[in-house]
Amino acid sequence: MATTTPDADFTAGPARRPAPALATARDPRLDFYRGIAMFIILIAHTPGNWWNSWIPARFGFSDATEIFVFCSGMASAIAFGGSFVRAGWWVGTARVLFRCWQVYWAHICLFFCIAMLMAALDTYGDFSKNYVNSLNLGHFFRDPMPQIVGLFTLTYVPNYFDILPMYLGILLMLPVLMALASVHVALAASASLTVWGLANLGLLPLPAEPWSDRQWFFDPFGWQLLFFTGFAFMRGWIPAPPVTRALTLLALGLVIFSAPWGSWKVLNWIGLVAPDLRSAIHATWPAISELRDKTEFGALRYLHFLALAYLGYAAAGAGGRRLIATGRGPAAAVWRWLLAQITKVGQQSLAVFVFSMVLGRVSGFVMDQIGRDPWVVSAVNLAGFALLIAVAYTAAWFKSAPWKRKPA
Repeated sequence: MATTTPDADFTAGPARRPAPALATARDPRLDFYRGIAMFIILIAHTPGNWWNSWIPARFGFSDATEIFVFCSGMASAIAFGGSFVRAGWWVGTARVLFRCWQVYWAHICLFFCIAMLMAALDTYGDFSKNYVNSLNLGHFFRDPMPQIVGLFTLTYVPNYFDILPMYLGILLMLPVLMALASVHVALAASASLTVWGLANLGLLPLPAEPWSDRQWFFDPFGWQLLFFTGFAFMRGWIPAPPVTRALTLLALGLVIFSAPWGSWKVLNWIGLVAPDLRSAIHATWPAISELRDKTEFGALRYLHFLALAYLGYAAAGAGGRRLIATGRGPAAAVWRWLLAQITKVGQQSLAVFVFSMVLGRVSGFVMDQIGRDPWVVSAVNLAGFALLIAVAYTAAWFKSAPWKRKPA
């Protein structure tokens, strides 16, 4: 995790504003871990995928969503944070709003693409499964006019389509946090913590369906705390933690010993050898239900992820040196290739994420037809990984604008 000099007061005029040393290059660890999250998200969003039993969410409070949000905060610090300092608040805000525009239309297009695919399967196929209802889209197709209005105004956020609205909501808070940070970083931190606290008290509800009292599954008012934690580390508002034996053992202990309270899988494993202990631990679950809540991003999820992030930070080494294979031989060559693919996926996370949400439904449909024996499931997952990599390279190629290059 890179550290930077704290941001200058971007409200000052050019002559008064010092030129801080800002992070302008992507940290390799950021793209590596966000790439890992993209592969996990594909596994998690493929229906009937038994690989889903082995993702991080099955072993603790936090999961790949935390990786995605935290790394997005770090990436936003590089992509947008410097704009506020270099060009002022209005230009920085304009750049953030442009990104919001992209995310908004990615969300709308993603919904209609998947809705069309599910409708096509139910309309033209002869399958025992109702694919429209599998995503709870029956209300949309039965009464589309109010649902389309709700979709475009984000008052209708269907199940499965809730991550991009959360990301959009958090991005809209970024100019406010930057304005507060220009007064004092502590003011921005206090605002973020206050909003998170209010969300966890249920005081900032966001309705997800016009016909029910269901709220957004990912509440941006809660999840912004994690996003801005990553943002603060990358901006240098929070110093990078030292890597020490004591902190490593503390983080590892928190991850291991909290697992029975955050994971049904681990709790059931304990039950195989100590049924009474399993019952005693399970009896405490209701008391911590709010602290482990995913919608408002409960405190135990935050602490668990920070411990995991510290372990990942320590394992990668300074500047991510342990991620880079410097040796020779087949093993080093394979690792360099894998690192390049994972990093590329992490660099193109929006395009990859949108594609993976569609691919997950298609992969689930394919397995519905051909079965889910271990070889089939493994082949479908690996083919999905290859397609994510292909999308990442394609998106990077288009972003490089090769048509603007002068011929050699």
